[in-house]
Amino acid sequence: MIVSYFKNVMNSPKGFRLANTVFFFVSGFGYSSWASRIPSIKAQLHLSEAQFGAVLFAFPIGLILTMPFTGRLLNKYSSRYCMLLGAILFNFFLALPGFTAFVWQLVIILLLFGASRNILNLSMNAQALEVQKLYPKSIMTTFHAVWSLAGFAGAGLGYVMVTQNIAPSYHLLGISVAMMAITACFYPMTIQTEPLQEKRKFFSMPDKNLIKFALICFVAMACENTMYDWSGIYFQNILHASPKLTTAAFVFFMTAVTLGRFLGDFAVMKFGIKQILLISGVFITTGFLICFLLPFIYSTIVGYFLIGIGVSCVVPLIFSIAGKSKGLSNGNALTSISTIGYLGFLIVPPMVGFISEILSMKWAFLIMAFLGVIMILMVNQITEEN
Repeated sequence: MIVSYFKNVMNSPKGFRLANTVFFFVSGFGYSSWASRIPSIKAQLHLSEAQFGAVLFAFPIGLILTMPFTGRLLNKYSSRYCMLLGAILFNFFLALPGFTAFVWQLVIILLLFGASRNILNLSMNAQALEVQKLYPKSIMTTFHAVWSLAGFAGAGLGYVMVTQNIAPSYHLLGISVAMMAITACFYPMTIQTEPLQEKRKFFSMPDKNLIKFALICFVAMACENTMYDWSGIYFQNILHASPKLTTAAFVFFMTAVTLGRFLGDFAVMKFGIKQILLISGVFITTGFLICFLLPFIYSTIVGYFLIGIGVSCVVPLIFSIAGKSKGLSNGNALTSISTIGYLGFLIVPPMVGFISEILSMKWAFLIMAFLGVIMILMVNQITEEN
């Protein structure tokens, strides 16, 4: 029955959608599996928080440095080939951190791991845009919802591995092999695309028509990563909450992100992309304002939930708009927007730390609310033609 089902869906919109969904799952599950073993690998290398923080910075550096290369790759080859390459490299480097014995080894692996994740991330989003063209309804946010759901699953399995004292080397190697097998099974069902073969500079800023979308992406990624890095510390330092409540607050945020992405496609069909982006900006702004004005445990949890809903659909919807760009391939459009967006992901969270050191984390969160206002202003610049 299973074999018969796969034969029926192969080379059909359902098959293309299923295969692309699986690649989003592979990315989310693999990344959260690595993240779940970060404390174990830190202890394995006997590093302090500051030392390990510096080592971890190798991952985003690898991601950013290979952004132009990925754009050229997607411009020259079908996104399905790039996605396969990205998945193979991503899963290969996923297996290695647990075997490191020296810091320099981990730094090199994380540089390459970040580079491979960039190739996989951009190519699977480019592939998703091609699949989207086969459907009259929006399906982009669901792909990202699966990534979030896979993240939950990977983190849950990681928790089990830690409690059972399974070494990160065996854990990550097992995940790598399993994800490689899944990649091999579903790759034949991916959609064949033809690159535009555009001649562009190795590094270029976004097209002027895409700059406002890049800035919206910058704000969303900055706010999302700020929550990843600082939401727990805000609960501990400002609210003096217990570890259990601190964890629960972050779970509320992640649940909101996942829920928002699963409901996003339905909301887009009902209200339109521009309206959803506006609502997202309002939720982000309101959520951070609540954290600033009402620094109490349960009100802050409400703020976290609103921020999670707010950031959930922005990036997939901006990518969806980028896919409609005239004269630009999906790869070049995504690369242009992602280059600016990931700067927000990298630059803003450390700035939150500096502001918190000088003033207070409450004031840093107020500044994040102003970023939400900037996003609202940028969304208002979007015309119906976009």
